[in-house]
Amino acid sequence: MLAALVLALCLGLTYGAWRSAHDASEQQVQADFDFRVRQLVDNIVVRMQTYIQVLQGVQGLYASSQSVTRSAFHAYLAVQQADAHLPGIQAIGYVPLLPGTALARHEASVRAEGYPGYAVRPPGQRTWHAPITYLEPLSESKLLAFGYDIWSEPVRRAALEQARDTGQAAMTGKIHLVQDGGSAQAHGFLVVLPVYDNGLPHASVEERRAALRAWVFAPFRMGDLMAGVGGEGARQLDLEIYDGAQLAAAALMYDSLSGTQSSAASDSLVSQQAISIAGHAWTLRVRAMPGFDGELLARPRLMAWSGLLASVVLALATWLLAAGRARAQAALALSSELTAQFEQGQASVLAMAEAAQRSQAMLRSILDSTIDGILVDNIHGRIFTSNRRFRDLWQVPDALDWQADGAALVRHVESQLGQAAPFLGARAHAPHGHRERRDVLHLRDGRVVEQYVRSMQLGNEQARLWTFRDISERSQMERREHTRRQVLEMLATGAPLERVLESVVLSVQADHPAMLCSILLLDENRHRLVLGAAPSLPAFFNLSSHGHDLDTLQGVHGIAAQALRDGQRVIVGDLHAAADTQATMELAWRAQLQSCWAEPVRGGSGKLLGVLMAYHREPTLPGAAHLARLSEAAHLAGMAIEQAQVALALRAGEARFRSLYDHAPVALWEQDWSAVRAALDALEQAGVHDLGAHFQANPGALQRLARLVRIIDANGAALAQVRANEEDQRRGALGLAQNFDDSALPRFGDALLALAGGAHLYECESSFVRLDGAARQNELSLLVMPGHADSLDFVMVSSLDITERKRMNAELLQLATTDFLTGLPNRRHFMAALENEHARLQRELASCASVLMLDIDHFKRVNDEYGHAVGDAVLRHLGALMYQALRKVDVPGRVGGEEFAILLPGTDLAAAAVFADRLRRRVAESSLTTDGGLLITITVSIGMAAMAGTDGDSDAVLARADEALYRAKRGGRNRIEQNDGSSDGVLSKFMAQ
Repeated sequence: MLAALVLALCLGLTYGAWRSAHDASEQQVQADFDFRVRQLVDNIVVRMQTYIQVLQGVQGLYASSQSVTRSAFHAYLAVQQADAHLPGIQAIGYVPLLPGTALARHEASVRAEGYPGYAVRPPGQRTWHAPITYLEPLSESKLLAFGYDIWSEPVRRAALEQARDTGQAAMTGKIHLVQDGGSAQAHGFLVVLPVYDNGLPHASVEERRAALRAWVFAPFRMGDLMAGVGGEGARQLDLEIYDGAQLAAAALMYDSLSGTQSSAASDSLVSQQAISIAGHAWTLRVRAMPGFDGELLARPRLMAWSGLLASVVLALATWLLAAGRARAQAALALSSELTAQFEQGQASVLAMAEAAQRSQAMLRSILDSTIDGILVDNIHGRIFTSNRRFRDLWQVPDALDWQADGAALVRHVESQLGQAAPFLGARAHAPHGHRERRDVLHLRDGRVVEQYVRSMQLGNEQARLWTFRDISERSQMERREHTRRQVLEMLATGAPLERVLESVVLSVQADHPAMLCSILLLDENRHRLVLGAAPSLPAFFNLSSHGHDLDTLQGVHGIAAQALRDGQRVIVGDLHAAADTQATMELAWRAQLQSCWAEPVRGGSGKLLGVLMAYHREPTLPGAAHLARLSEAAHLAGMAIEQAQVALALRAGEARFRSLYDHAPVALWEQDWSAVRAALDALEQAGVHDLGAHFQANPGALQRLARLVRIIDANGAALAQVRANEEDQRRGALGLAQNFDDSALPRFGDALLALAGGAHLYECESSFVRLDGAARQNELSLLVMPGHADSLDFVMVSSLDITERKRMNAELLQLATTDFLTGLPNRRHFMAALENEHARLQRELASCASVLMLDIDHFKRVNDEYGHAVGDAVLRHLGALMYQALRKVDVPGRVGGEEFAILLPGTDLAAAAVFADRLRRRVAESSLTTDGGLLITITVSIGMAAMAGTDGDSDAVLARADEALYRAKRGGRNRIEQNDGSSDGVLSKFMAQ
């Protein structure tokens, strides 16, 4: 009985142990299942949040820039390597919102970027389009989605509208990805984020709809997205994902197991989870697969069999050991779980730290690669950071601890400035809000720096962003071009040589204030120096070189003589060190000169004409910029000297025209007009009294009279002028064509009428033909010799070949009246045409005219982003478009940096408005491709005004057009405003659609 009692007790205890172990195992299996389900759901949510953060990074790229080109978009995503690090994400794309009217222009723009087959799909005209324009990485399979109009499909459009109205990420329902070719077995979805215009508010739904510019999106394929999402723990789970809240077969988006395997899943270990991602609901059903419980459910059975087989005596011990073992296993499982959670948290912290380091390194690399110097400080002068360009621009030494002492850096910058007031004023009165302050700083070494100061927020602290750009080269180029144009205008107007040379010297001194210059010329015998211009040097110093022989000049003037003798530049950086004796440099000491540079002045043929001298009051050597400036000034001086010599030669030639025939240096022709006189008498007897009308009605009569003129003799200059010799003269090869060719017969007719009418002298310009067939131009003086006025049998003709002079004058006139960059008339020429038109309107009050003022929108942004070379190309591009659109009577002109004007004679405001709108559209629809492959599109704002003869002067219409132009720029740019002088001043508006 005792054994039975013990056996019964042991069996009872064994049964109790089995039941307890069985229940605990089931609870543990359920807990393990619930934990793996939570882990799986969390992994899905975290993975999607990570992908949305990647999209938010792309959204931030657009938020930080007004325009993101395809190359910038590709470069940004190439660094991210989303396809390598983020499984499931197929690509990242950019979708602009386009009205239906802009579809053709959009397709043309993308095709111009290198995608000739690009077209928006599905075809058809709709109110709005949202085509996939950027897609990275763009593989061959993803080209199926390139150009697909997301707006055309209801499920995708719903997500676009949700993102637009909420400003947050939005996810589509179950779809088939376009790049999968419409495969019914591959399900996916899109996640989209809105991109708003940074310049517009988007606090409310209405503001967000108005400010929407585009979306960025990422397509996902469910099979790729879920790959490996649950790790090793998800292998014994069947995961089903349904779109929405219902477990319907049509809504099934993903099933981790095939239909046969899924049917074997457990009906008891089932969990249904509802999650929301990017504002869209998913329902997840997770079921355990056979074998999930593993050994946990087998242990109670083992325990029962062990209790039955164990001895009655050991029953109690067996039960105690089993219970202890179960508790130890539970503790071990809990310890393993805590260890795994700790390792996962540690890995997440390390990943976040590594990402922060990469972001900081990327920001520093971007700052150091900019072309502008950047400095960030706060209003108290504490400096946060600066880039490499700032330290190079201001030559900040490495030993300067500016981060510990910001005042030291300020003192260092102030020490390099000629005038520190703009820099210190910007520190004391920094702009607030979104405004900025611009100043131009002049450094002691001659550089010019453009300074911008903007306010910014760094966390909770107010900071300032300083931007510095070296514009020295641009400023010098503008001043040099102004000097060159001024010299050419003076040459074209015949200014004295002394004034022209003085202008050249003063321009060099204006560029380099520490420099004193003079120009010394060689006399006619090329043995003496003559002072050309020296406005800033002492009189005694100038007189000491004027009129002296080259061989007698010593000291500082001997340097000029050496440059002329050698024909090369001479540089003496320290006159004290170069002086053999103190006496040789006495003039330099008296004039307080310490260094001297000599630049030879040559003519177009290379002939030495003089020397350009540059002096300094301190010992110094020239830099590359100094030498280039001196060389350019010497070239201008050579042009001026040669022009003066040419003018002197022409005047001397005109004086020699009246010298003796045999020794005249100009071409003289002795002609017999007696046969012409007889023919005129015959015409008079025939009743012809109006010879001018007779010649117009009978051109052949004038040609017959021209053939009657006979060349009696010609001097050597005349023979040389027409490439003839004495043998040609003897055999009668010379004729009137060597004075008047066929095209100049009307001039011969005028001369004939004048001389036949009693005039003794007639002068004109004509064209002639040399014996070698070359057509030239000449200046003729026809003199009837005394005593031959009635018979016209002796006429002396002097001719001067003026072909080269007319060509030179035409070139000078072209340089003086044309803008060198665009080829359009410059401001001087345009204003002259405007005055002539105003005078015409004063005479013809019934006539009309209009004036247009044009300005390139955001031209400064083009210069800042792409450089001034691209800015010049944009100006030339606009000038070419203007020329193509104008009539012959219209007068364009460049009146400012990016400001242009057009005079439309005989055009009222209505017709001018049509022309202006056509020109505005043509500019907006055309694009410029630079040598570097940049595609640039510009727009213009236009102001119009009618011109009237009742205006006080021509400036009145320019003022009205300029006022309309600024109204157009304030009204949004890329538009036209008209001003008729009334109170409101606006007749009509043409807005870009």
